Amino acid sequence: MSILISDFDGTITRYDFFDLVRKRWPFGPENDPWEKYVSGQVTHFQALADIFSRIRTTEEDLRKLAESMELDSTFREAVRTLRDQGWEIIVASAGCAWYSRYLLDKSPVSLFANPGVFDPEQGLQMSLPTDSKFFSPETGVNKVQIVREALGRSQRVGFVGDGRPDLEPALMVGPELRFARGWLAEALTERGERFHPFERWSQIADQLQALPRN
Repeated sequence: MSILISDFDGTITRYDFFDLVRKRWPFGPENDPWEKYVSGQVTHFQALADIFSRIRTTEEDLRKLAESMELDSTFREAVRTLRDQGWEIIVASAGCAWYSRYLLDKSPVSLFANPGVFDPEQGLQMSLPTDSKFFSPETGVNKVQIVREALGRSQRVGFVGDGRPDLEPALMVGPELRFARGWLAEALTERGERFHPFERWSQIADQLQALPRN
């Protein structure tokens, strides 16, 4: 069994949910939770939880906003093909399960994401998965631990990501199975680390299908 661990926002989708929310319900420059995270004032989880709590709309409208993240239209087909070739697919997200589970629907993947409940008057209330073996107080879901656990089960583990929480887990796998775009691609390039660039998740599936089976 080979294992592929993938980020969700900006990786399986074109856009990050938190970024769409920030544009729809903007903060002032001095109060932007994301900028506070980037500068080290708050954790990644705290920043996203603060951003999501600002949402004020109906559930139907929020689902439409989630759909505008643009999930790779061939994702489900690519996952089925990889599973037929012996790949286990794990989606590991430091975002919220409320929208990732909705968009993934019945996709044959394992999903680890932060729990969340939507209330039109209180926004999307994201909580820490403190009862999970993959818990991290900084990001909620601990991608490093997920990769570590996978490496204990398989000699062939790949990682796909695009953001800051993806750097450490990406460096844990071999460059031949490391896929990156966006911020992660820039960070790996600056460090002289090799990786496969991609624009759509299904491109990764095409590359993995070309590998010899274990």
